[in-house]
Amino acid sequence: MPRTALRRILDSLKAEPSRTWSIIITVYGDAIVPRGGSLWLGTLSAFLHAIDIGDGVVRTAMSRLAADGWLERSRVGRNSFYRLAERGRQTFRTATEHIYNAHPPPPGSGFVLVLAGNGGDREAARTALQAAGFGSAAPGVWVAPAGTPVPPEAGEAVCLDASADAETRRRLAAQSWPLDQTASAYRRFLSEFEPLRAALAAGGALPDQDSFIARILLIHAWRRIVLRDPVLPADLLPPDWPGTAARALCADLYHRLLPASERWLDAEGQTESGPLPSPGPELEARFR
Repeated sequence: MPRTALRRILDSLKAEPSRTWSIIITVYGDAIVPRGGSLWLGTLSAFLHAIDIGDGVVRTAMSRLAADGWLERSRVGRNSFYRLAERGRQTFRTATEHIYNAHPPPPGSGFVLVLAGNGGDREAARTALQAAGFGSAAPGVWVAPAGTPVPPEAGEAVCLDASADAETRRRLAAQSWPLDQTASAYRRFLSEFEPLRAALAAGGALPDQDSFIARILLIHAWRRIVLRDPVLPADLLPPDWPGTAARALCADLYHRLLPASERWLDAEGQTESGPLPSPGPELEARFR
């Protein structure tokens, strides 16, 4: 049954160290940005309460996210509303294509190399490069498949297009990304979410709020893996790479959950001026 499968996913989440702040960022990036970007704290709290995250933890996470420049708050009377701050918008904008619509380049493709300088905010550059799918081949040297956009946080770094023979390319890939760890994470993802996909495919259904919960937990788990995956050409990947099956599962399950989860947002989501606006066309374009 779908609710049994969802309960197992929630149990797995609770067994991990708390990542409330990361779940909140997933809510905004996945569900709220396509609807204008602002959300009443009460709507967010209702979702978090449903996954057993209490008010004290929510307040701490929201304060941390605001202090770190991820969220900004506005007030209307006694009600608080939050939206992604510029830092959060830029980071999620860079990651969006990688999360929802990344496709591997053809076999034999080259790389883009980024040689980081000593100026600017090096920590911000490192975070942005990792979020964009870059791996670190050596200190200060970042690499990604050809065509990967270089985030603006990289500043005045030197960018080079590079090509090499097949053996050198495979060695560079192995040095730059922990592919074994990523493969293991994909296999755990498949094991965790396939029962829910199968239950829905067999004709089961979830209530609207549970569909929203499942959607957010799906993308929360997915983005933590896929943002570490450079989406390399098939000729650079280990045999039986599980990332392809994991992406297919994620896409299928996301589209099964989307209608009911959006109904919950229609009913419960509030902004400073009333109900959340309808989502833009980018929502339906995900995982296509």
